[in-house]
Amino acid sequence: MNLPDNLLGEAWYWAAWVVWLLFFARSIFRAPWGRLKDSDQLNVWLGMIVLLTLIWSLKAGVKPGLGFHLLGATVFTLSFGPHLAFIGLSLVVAGITLNGAAGPFAYVLNALLLAGGGVGLSHALYRVLSGVLPKHFFVYIFVNGFLCAALTIIGVGFCASLLLALAGAYDWDYLFSEYFPYFLLLGFSEAWLSGMMMTLFVVYRPNWVVTFDDSRYLSGK
Repeated sequence: MNLPDNLLGEAWYWAAWVVWLLFFARSIFRAPWGRLKDSDQLNVWLGMIVLLTLIWSLKAGVKPGLGFHLLGATVFTLSFGPHLAFIGLSLVVAGITLNGAAGPFAYVLNALLLAGGGVGLSHALYRVLSGVLPKHFFVYIFVNGFLCAALTIIGVGFCASLLLALAGAYDWDYLFSEYFPYFLLLGFSEAWLSGMMMTLFVVYRPNWVVTFDDSRYLSGK
């Protein structure tokens, strides 16, 4: 993750700009901006952006584009919905780009992988699992907060590995034997931290979590 400017061919970067602009414009128009009129909600949204910018800047890796860091996309998506989360995480990518952790030309490719992939997977898992599982507080915490966070970062790692392989940046065998398996381990850390944060939110500040409804998850209705 955090791709540099010269790892893939130019066509990949230009195509990513087109796709990202379409998704970003869609989120701009569909985001519930009224929610951020509340100063508490705005402070939480901005706080998540700053915190994740710091976390994403702390990465490990031995080769260009093959870095590892926690994601936080599940917490952002469950708290603010997919559109505000995508915009927020795109700003996080802008932050790590400005501090030199990623290439400026590769900004939108990183945004599509990390913000788009993270938010898309988190929202899809939430929609599917909340539709088939019981409406229970602990189901929300352990499935949406813990399990979905782990599956999301593993999915983003798989997408990043697949992209690098298709673009010819690294060999398939190397990526899926020496790079992708570490996302399985990273999934435990992502699940633990995301799950703990969502637990604190829904217990002490449930109004910060747009996907959590007391009448639904506490009464089971």
